[in-house]
Amino acid sequence: MPIIQASSAPTFDLPNATFTGLAAPSRGAEETCVWKTRVHPGAEPGLHSFDHEEVLVVIAGAAVAVLDGVEHPVTVGDAIIVPAGVEFGLGNPHDEPFEAVVALPVGALAFMNGKSLVPPPAQ
Repeated sequence: MPIIQASSAPTFDLPNATFTGLAAPSRGAEETCVWKTRVHPGAEPGLHSFDHEEVLVVIAGAAVAVLDGVEHPVTVGDAIIVPAGVEFGLGNPHDEPFEAVVALPVGALAFMNGKSLVPPPAQ
């Protein structure tokens, strides 16, 4: 059973968020990808969808989850279940960072801005 040390987990930065790769095929996972998402204060939602269900568990802060255009406030301990094909994004109108742990099946494709890709933390 591979252990991914936090100190060696890869990070991926976007303007409004940082992703820390935990479990993925490149790190020994065969069925499930897991990463930590940190949404920076003041961030607007980066809308996207997946071809598989995505599950997020809030571990720090608060945010606004946008699912199919409807805004939902979320905070520590909440779970967000995003069905396949549903447009989703997280915005952080607060002064503190927001963090969630995300789980997604290996091989799931993201769709954003007319393009499809396997997100880097899931590779």
